[in-house]
Formats: sequence, structure tokens, C-alpha cells
Amino acid sequence: MALKHADDNTFDSMIANGLTLVDFWASWCGPCQMFGPIFESVSEIETDVNFVKFEIDETNRRIPAKFGIRSIPSVLAFKDGELREARTGLMDKETLMLWIKELKES
Repeated sequence: MALKHADDNTFDSMIANGLTLVDFWASWCGPCQMFGPIFESVSEIETDVNFVKFEIDETNRRIPAKFGIRSIPSVLAFKDGELREARTGLMDKETLMLWIKELKES
């Protein structure tokens, strides 16, 4: 499934159905730049999972504040709109794929 991009206005509709991972990131964040290609690569493998990127910037403050995002990259996992788990920091491909497997089984 292709990556989608959310903002404060589209976020709720993008996490409403199924398993969704949201990558909170910023263009100025070095670890975010390293994680971006990993997140995209896994999105091409795990086609039954929704992958959403949310750039934290001046116009998108409501959603990060709602979920207490203080460090990036942060990835939040939702099932049918309900927050299940959050992880902060750079993950490698194997770690991300294992986490997705765990989320699917829970």
C-alpha cells in the first residue's frame, strides 16, 4: 500500500480503519531522514497495513499535541482508530517488521 500523508485535518479519517502506523517526523530531523526509507520499504511489503507520514511543522500542531509527541521519529500504531502502542526513535527494518507482526497478532 502506498504511503499516505496526513495533517491535522485528515488524520482522523486516515487512522479510522484497520491497522495503521503513523510516522511523526520533520524534514530537519536526521534520524527521521534515516527512518523514512525504512518506513517506505516496509509499506511495500506489508500491503495490508496503512502507512501514514505526519510532518510536524507550524501548521500541524494539534495532532502531535493530542498524542504527546515530544521526540521524533515517533511511530504510533492504531487499530480501527484506537491507539495501541507508540515507539520513539530510529528502528531498523527487522524491528519494524517484527513490531507489525506483534500488532497483527494482538
